[in-house]
Amino acid sequence: MEEIQEKTLHRESVKIEIPKISIPFAEIDPEVQLAVRCAADKKGLDIRVLDLRQIATFTEFFVVASGANQRQVQAISDEISEQLKKQLSTRAIRVEGYSAGEWVLLDFGDFIVHVFDKDAREFYDLERLWRDAQKVDLPAEL
Repeated sequence: MEEIQEKTLHRESVKIEIPKISIPFAEIDPEVQLAVRCAADKKGLDIRVLDLRQIATFTEFFVVASGANQRQVQAISDEISEQLKKQLSTRAIRVEGYSAGEWVLLDFGDFIVHVFDKDAREFYDLERLWRDAQKVDLPAEL
């Protein structure tokens, strides 16, 4: 009996290795590209795109950007929403956190935009939480 118990306590763990290949900006969806360009146009800081397709089922990409203050966070969010609606007829399914302006989440289904102020971005640290996600190489001019 002791032998059986000992065997059940020792489980083999399986580690899944996801290759750390960065994806070219030109290969991602046009909606995501436009969201990134809009954030850059409004002087968004430290813009990143995480490719979640291999590790999540609820969305494909995270666009993460920062603003210097509440007004800039809201301005970046507004620009992304307006341009996606105007140019590609795409609307956010859900918007969270707009009135507070610390962390605005724009859910477009296939991708989610997170616009943070500096303190909220450091606190929540999405890049660390989703460190297994592949990175998208953004053009230098952004």
